[in-house]
Amino acid sequence: MRFLCVSDIHGHADLLKALMREADAYGWDKLVACGDLCFPGPAPLAVWKILVEHRALCVQGLGDRALAQVDPSKLAAASPGERARIERLKQVHAELGELIIARLGKLPQSATLPLESGHNMLVVHGSPADPSEPLSFDMTDDEIIALLGDEPGDIIVCGGSHVPFEREVADVRIVNVGSVGEAPGGGVAHGAIIVSSQTGYAVRMLTATA
Repeated sequence: MRFLCVSDIHGHADLLKALMREADAYGWDKLVACGDLCFPGPAPLAVWKILVEHRALCVQGLGDRALAQVDPSKLAAASPGERARIERLKQVHAELGELIIARLGKLPQSATLPLESGHNMLVVHGSPADPSEPLSFDMTDDEIIALLGDEPGDIIVCGGSHVPFEREVADVRIVNVGSVGEAPGGGVAHGAIIVSSQTGYAVRMLTATA
């Protein structure tokens, strides 16, 4: 089984498609998305349609929760930047519609996938202990261990920090797949393919440009 794992798409359908084309060269079976799917990029509905078409396993990110819980008509802007952000929130609400917004609000904060090898893969936006707190490449082992929680699984697939990295801490393999839509510098999408078999699993980090 080959899992194509992505995160932080933020409404950038072109970059998501580019990463999927890159992944096609290696082959993949199941799309996994670690949250922050549709806001604030230019094509939120197109992203949602891609995820639905491929029956993606999605967990909830902070942006997904905000779309579902925040009423933009009740927000007051304190700066031009905030005003633009609120206006974009209204536009995304209108483009997605109430049904999709409600589905974003019902996404789970984490999901566990059993692998053929007997390992468990935990999918979360941030970290097992706190889905809103990302695991980042510059954390110490102790800082990461504090965010692993009681049952982190054997491999954690996550996003949130927008910077991809792979690391093993306390016998837990951490694969932060970075960001599709808001990678530092822009114009590039990151992700990973996790290949599972009866003998184990392997990780291939991916990078693509639109």
